[in-house]
Amino acid sequence: MPSPMQSIVAAGSKIWLDSIDPDLVQSNLADGATGATSNPIIVSDLIKTGRFDDDLATYLNEGLDDEAAAWALNDQMVRDVQSVFAPIWKKTGGDDGYVSFELDPLLEDPQLNLPHKKRVAKYTELGKKWSAGHTNRLIKVPATAAGIDALEQLAAAGVKLNVTLIFTFDQYLACRETVWRGIQRCDKPDQYKSVYSIFISRVDVYTAKHAPQLSSQAQGMVGLVNAKRMFKANREFWAGKSLKLSHEMIFASTGTKLASDPPDKYVAALVGSDIMTNPPQTNDAVQATGKAYRRTVDDMPPQDVLADIDKHVNVKHMHDTLMNEGIAKFADPQKALIKLVAQKRASLVAK
Repeated sequence: MPSPMQSIVAAGSKIWLDSIDPDLVQSNLADGATGATSNPIIVSDLIKTGRFDDDLATYLNEGLDDEAAAWALNDQMVRDVQSVFAPIWKKTGGDDGYVSFELDPLLEDPQLNLPHKKRVAKYTELGKKWSAGHTNRLIKVPATAAGIDALEQLAAAGVKLNVTLIFTFDQYLACRETVWRGIQRCDKPDQYKSVYSIFISRVDVYTAKHAPQLSSQAQGMVGLVNAKRMFKANREFWAGKSLKLSHEMIFASTGTKLASDPPDKYVAALVGSDIMTNPPQTNDAVQATGKAYRRTVDDMPPQDVLADIDKHVNVKHMHDTLMNEGIAKFADPQKALIKLVAQKRASLVAK
């Protein structure tokens, strides 16, 4: 009898782990995970365990400053996990087995306040740098104004993309259209891969605070309705493009934020979708249910619930609020990561 995670995979979904912890990667691989993603919080948490002190000491003793050492270790961690999933990438002809590498979150730091054109140029430069020589690495670019404006150049250069921090349909459309323009300029479009990370639970946290007028049936459903609408549109758009690889939707932020919600709330409602990037604890909770999951991604609430959502959710305000929060959640962890490396330097650098 298949495990709960195996039943999700059998129903058509890919599961990518929201971690690059080597031990968790191996255990989740055994349970059916076929990819992974990284971010500064994940890297910081791994450094705090002390398991990477020798590697970090090597970079610091080579004379790298704190920021450069953090990036070197990040790159190494992602490379190591890429090697784990490389057989899946090969077996699927490049359609699965990816590990996502996040570009510098400080490009969007409000305190630095970089000019728009400079941000676009840096996204393009760093995307090409960190993707060079990699087959199963996706470059994470946020769906900010500057991030979106860099997508066409990156796709045209063959940089495989995970466009992240997407909250609204308009954002998704802008990202998709820009990437598609780049793909049409790409030398090898049949080898090109893009995915679009839609954040879910953060939407429901937003509506609980900013849309209290929603009915009890609609409250807590907006994140899923939002994601399912984008999933359907994405499938329909790419189906007509005759490309070899799938250009897929990733459902991110699938861990529940409210204690009243079952821990598998979002996972259970998205079975049969393209990809879920689940935190390790969410996958553990899914396994603990003992359920045999079935396809649910096509299921939508009744029409009156959809009408209630469309009437009472201010999409522009939601976008602005969640993007401001999201940018802070990008920049602050990167600053904390660099600070952590600085703290480690005292004990790791040879006297």
